[in-house]
Amino acid sequence: MASSLTKDSPSAPAGPEKTFFGHPRGLATLFMTEMWERFSFYGMRALLTIYLISGGPDASKGLQGGGLGMDLATTTAIYSIYLSMVYLLAMPGGWLGDRVWGPRKTVTIGAGTIMAGHLTLAVPGTGSFFAGLGLVALGSGLLKANISTMVGHLYDGPNDPRRDGGFTIFYMGINIGAFFAPLIIGTVGETYNWHLGFALAAVGMGIGLICFLAGTKNLNPQSSRVPTPLDREERNSWLRKGITWLLVATVFYAIVVLSGHFTLNWAMVPLTLAGLVIPAGVLIRIKRDKELSAAEQTKMSGYIWFFVAAAAFWMIYDQGGSTVQAFGTTKAAGEVFGLGFPSSWYQSLNPVFIMALAPVAAWLWLWLNRRGQEPGTVVKFAAGLVLIGVSFFFFLIPLVMSASGTLVSPMWLVGIYLIQTIGELCVSPVGLSVTTKMAPVKYASQMMGVWFLAVTAGDSVTGLLSIGGVDLSGAGAVAVEAVLATLAGFAVFMYRRKVSALMGDIH
Repeated sequence: MASSLTKDSPSAPAGPEKTFFGHPRGLATLFMTEMWERFSFYGMRALLTIYLISGGPDASKGLQGGGLGMDLATTTAIYSIYLSMVYLLAMPGGWLGDRVWGPRKTVTIGAGTIMAGHLTLAVPGTGSFFAGLGLVALGSGLLKANISTMVGHLYDGPNDPRRDGGFTIFYMGINIGAFFAPLIIGTVGETYNWHLGFALAAVGMGIGLICFLAGTKNLNPQSSRVPTPLDREERNSWLRKGITWLLVATVFYAIVVLSGHFTLNWAMVPLTLAGLVIPAGVLIRIKRDKELSAAEQTKMSGYIWFFVAAAAFWMIYDQGGSTVQAFGTTKAAGEVFGLGFPSSWYQSLNPVFIMALAPVAAWLWLWLNRRGQEPGTVVKFAAGLVLIGVSFFFFLIPLVMSASGTLVSPMWLVGIYLIQTIGELCVSPVGLSVTTKMAPVKYASQMMGVWFLAVTAGDSVTGLLSIGGVDLSGAGAVAVEAVLATLAGFAVFMYRRKVSALMGDIH
């Protein structure tokens, strides 16, 4: 949710100040901060599913003990809810940066919260696990919403020719951290000690926080300002509401616990429902805003198509860290070409594919554009949905092969992640772009948070299905998801002219 620069924002430093690949020195600070934050995030994520199933009924193939011993359905629900909360909390994280602390302070608090979360995860025990997971989700929401804003502050407005290049370099930091994390944190956690792995994630975030604090002098002073601060009356009103809802929740859950009725579902079901109700409520509120012009209302109708398509895409895509990851742990061989291959390493495949294929995709779109043949945004989205469906059709092959107890080659999973990454390149960057283009003026700075809510909605559906007892790792469920995603892709393609008409002058 990047804010626009004000008229009196200082220009980006020139001449010798451009010391980081020709960009402001502050980009190096934010690059390193994000790289280490992603290192900690993806390292913990690589361990999450296998730690939860370790010692449980769905664990096999010599996975070390010491985990929480949960079944795969509960594991998938927890994993999905955790991811949905990370993206849901990006909205209040952006709000706190805009109205209370300013981006720089919010990122500092977020990084500290993430580090505390990983340290809490490093303490054995179910209670410390859920507390740590909550802290990591909260901190990620605070940091995620504001660090990109500060990248934008480094440049002299949206038309600065270096701006896109700066975000590209920043994006590379994300994928570098995501690539190395499973290889280091995942290996240590999976093969030696789970909690040492979580502790290494805390060390990674700690390094990122040190890099950030040491380099704050290179950031634009605007990053320290609160763009639209709350006045005293608003602050008191929010405090009253927050304290009231906290007391209501505390009393309600105290009654449930003391009456002996509490189970994990008492926490998971409300969170999954919130992950569906809040995104729907946000879209309805924006769509019904009478201050929007007729053209903006029409574009919002078109945007809802993209939002629903994206939610369906992320619902399947994010199972790469739960359903597919668990399959690789229990049903795939632990070696590739005679070399050991810990299952946590599967989470390094997507970032390495992104780094290899993103430049190819960017070149391909430009090449087609010069020939007047570049597919439109709607067609790219349709292709992404079809590809994510194809990835699960492909998943059916090793699922069937492993039914007799045979361990399949990890290369089957490599293929799944490759297909999903190609689909991601058709949806994720295109969705970010169309969100900024179709955003109503009144909600320009909030629409990026709305885009993230599509991930929340998709993961919440996965969580709700798992809680409801659907075996998402079964061939039947995988086939249904594959068929529905593919049909959704074809439906979007068939209605492409209608959606394009709703987009107005956006293509």
